[in-house]
Amino acid sequence: MSVHVKEEPVLVSNCEVENSELAIFNDGNGESELEDFGTCVDDITERVSQLEQKVVEVEHFYSSKDGAAQTNTSKSNSGGKKIAISQPNISKCNSAGKDKIKAKHVSSPELMRQFATMFRQIAQNKWAWPFMEPVDVKGLGLHDYYKVIEKPMDLGTIKKKMDGSEYSNVREIYADVRLVFKNAMKYNEAKEDVYVMAESLLQKFEEKWIQIMPKLVEEEKKQAEEEAEEYASKQLTLEAAQAEMARDLSNELYEIDLQLEKLRESVVHRCRFLNSSVTHFTL
Repeated sequence: MSVHVKEEPVLVSNCEVENSELAIFNDGNGESELEDFGTCVDDITERVSQLEQKVVEVEHFYSSKDGAAQTNTSKSNSGGKKIAISQPNISKCNSAGKDKIKAKHVSSPELMRQFATMFRQIAQNKWAWPFMEPVDVKGLGLHDYYKVIEKPMDLGTIKKKMDGSEYSNVREIYADVRLVFKNAMKYNEAKEDVYVMAESLLQKFEEKWIQIMPKLVEEEKKQAEEEAEEYASKQLTLEAAQAEMARDLSNELYEIDLQLEKLRESVVHRCRFLNSSVTHFTL
């Protein structure tokens, strides 16, 4: 004997992925139920893939901060699972900024003028004339000059670069001036006049350089502090944005986890309902 049992429709909570609303498992159309269920799962899968990419980006940001990240775990969902999202260690920002700021110091106009005066005094010295123009390698028959001297330099070239504002700080000019005299001392023997002249001028130049060093050190220190503060400010802004993104990701992943749990419960409920229907349908 057969008994017909009227089946009530079983509805599952809406699948809120990308604002879609799906009511699945409407009794009487199994094919439609499966299609809607598959669509919902596909939507969730696609969304999870997008979120995973964002999680990777956030994790990469924190992992590249030389260990300046710490893990903050979100609330457990109904299944006891937890979603871990890294959060920034803001307290390390200032020290990290100071370590990473290595920009070249830009000397003030005042310091550049002081150096120009010092340079002019050296260039006007009675022994400076051999160093005012590039070495006439060909005319003097110095066939091995470029094998000995890697970077030729002369005071005339330095002056042209100074006049053309090609130097941004006095340390650059200082290095080139020393190079002029060091080259002469390297290529010529100590007993030769050019060597003696270069050595004497270099000594006078170093004495004058020491006089402007306090001002230079003060400027470099001040600029380094300003750059470190600017870097720290940018880092704080960036980390705040990353932290907000991390929180949003944690919330979205938690909501998707809840949706998957509801789908699972709906499937279990439907299966039990079908088993119950089959049992009562045939006696």
